Amino acid sequence: MRASIERVTGGAGDDAALARAASLIRRGELVAFPTETVYGLGANALDESAVEKIFAAKGRPFADPLIVHLASADDVASVTASIPPGCRELMRAFWPGPLTLIMPRGAAVPRRVTAGRDTVAVRVPAHPVAQALLARAGVPIAAPSANRFSRPSPTTAAHVADDLGEALDLILDGGPTRHGVESTVLDLTSDPPVVLRPGAVTLEALREFVPGVAVTAEFETTRPYAAEKSPGTSMKHYSPNAEVRLWTGEAGEARAAMRHDAGQAIAAGRRVGALIVDEDAPAFDGLDVTLWRLGSERALDVVAARLYDGLRALDRARVDVILARDPGRTGLALTIRDRLFRAAEGRVLDSRR
Repeated sequence: MRASIERVTGGAGDDAALARAASLIRRGELVAFPTETVYGLGANALDESAVEKIFAAKGRPFADPLIVHLASADDVASVTASIPPGCRELMRAFWPGPLTLIMPRGAAVPRRVTAGRDTVAVRVPAHPVAQALLARAGVPIAAPSANRFSRPSPTTAAHVADDLGEALDLILDGGPTRHGVESTVLDLTSDPPVVLRPGAVTLEALREFVPGVAVTAEFETTRPYAAEKSPGTSMKHYSPNAEVRLWTGEAGEARAAMRHDAGQAIAAGRRVGALIVDEDAPAFDGLDVTLWRLGSERALDVVAARLYDGLRALDRARVDVILARDPGRTGLALTIRDRLFRAAEGRVLDSRR
């Protein structure tokens, strides 16, 4: 059965749609809903059978853990065994919002949620629809991104319908998501705390509260599947059907290398797309390249919000290869780079060579 799509805002006019969604969650069914990051595929986090439906719908390996979403920071004790030092200050500063905190798993949380680990990833979303759904459901909701596993994450209800429309009953359509990239995942069970996945909360913002926070090097290594602490850390992730090539180096050199790469691919009979900031566009003048502009490199929040839509749009254009440029490693650039790195399955090309 094809999923029905209900347009919602989280306000009083959404009573019927939210009541239906909450009822489906409590009955062990799946509901897709918007958060401020990307759309989530939700199930009752305390119902192991319901959680297993998430993995089946997405084609997701059980080694990839899920994030548990809560209505309020007051609910943390229901899913964790203990609250780590410094956690409450981070919750006050960033919740509701796009920060996921890894803590010791509470006994009520099925191990299927946590990939068998004794830690659990938790956050309180800021989107009014997500908040309203959690409040009405009355249970924690486990929710990875509402897409087929390893595909670009969904930032609109249409993206969800394209990927999973036959796999669930209901999609709550809250419009395009604000951030367009997933939450930052911070492991509070490590000393010092470690960012396992860069996201919408920047490393610099975290360091105002946790000066010694580290960043794992894992997001730049190829690893076989194991029971991960964080979702979104496999090498092939956020990937379109087309081959993605990520060019690094000084901006001018990288643009020249991308133009040369595009020319060679076109000469070889391949259809070329480019996922670019506005400043990169002149590098492709005169070439038969399908461009998807993300916005100016001076507005990385806009670039991030348009990233997955761009990957999906270039797939719809049936390009064979997508060229992109490394945006850097500060602020949101680190997050964007991480997503492009995984979309490219580690294919990073150095323009200086």
